[in-house]
Amino acid sequence: MKKLLLSLVAVAALAGIVLWQVQGFGGQPAPQVTFTDLHGQSVTTQDLRGKVVLVKFWATSCTTCIAQMPDTIRHYEKLSARGFDTIAVAMQYDPPNYVVNFAETRKLPFPVVIDATGELAKAFGDIKLTPTAILIDKQGNIIKRYLGNYNEQAFMATVEKALTS
Repeated sequence: MKKLLLSLVAVAALAGIVLWQVQGFGGQPAPQVTFTDLHGQSVTTQDLRGKVVLVKFWATSCTTCIAQMPDTIRHYEKLSARGFDTIAVAMQYDPPNYVVNFAETRKLPFPVVIDATGELAKAFGDIKLTPTAILIDKQGNIIKRYLGNYNEQAFMATVEKALTS
C-alpha cells in the first residue's frame, strides 16, 4: 500500500511538472524587473518590449543547464537579428566567480546576470529549480515556462510564431 501511494504521488508530481512546463500563460505580464549584467549594463523588462525574450535561470552546478547552453547560444545567434534576445540569470547560490569564468570561457554572446539577492527568481514565480526558462512575447507577456529539458522543435516553433506576430 505504501509503495502504491508513493507511486501515485510521484506520477501526480510528474504530471504537474509536465503540465506546468507546457501550459500557456495566456498573456500573463512578465514582472517589471531590472537585469544588470556582468559588465554593469542594465535593462528592464520594459526596455525589452518589441523583442521576444528568453529569460533563462541557470547555475554552473546544473548539468542540464550546462548541456543546454550550446543550444541557447545557437538560438540566440540565429535569431537575435530578428528580434530575439536571451538573458541568462545565474541563481543566487551560484558563486559569482564561477559565473564570470563560465561566461568568459564560453564567450556567451547574450547578457549574463547574477541574481545575488534572489529578487529576480522571486519576481518570476519564486524559481528554485534549474534550468527554468521563461519565454516572453513582444508585448511583455509570458508565453511559456520551461522546466528542465524541453522539446527543441516545439520551442523553436513557439519562438518563430512569437517573432512573426
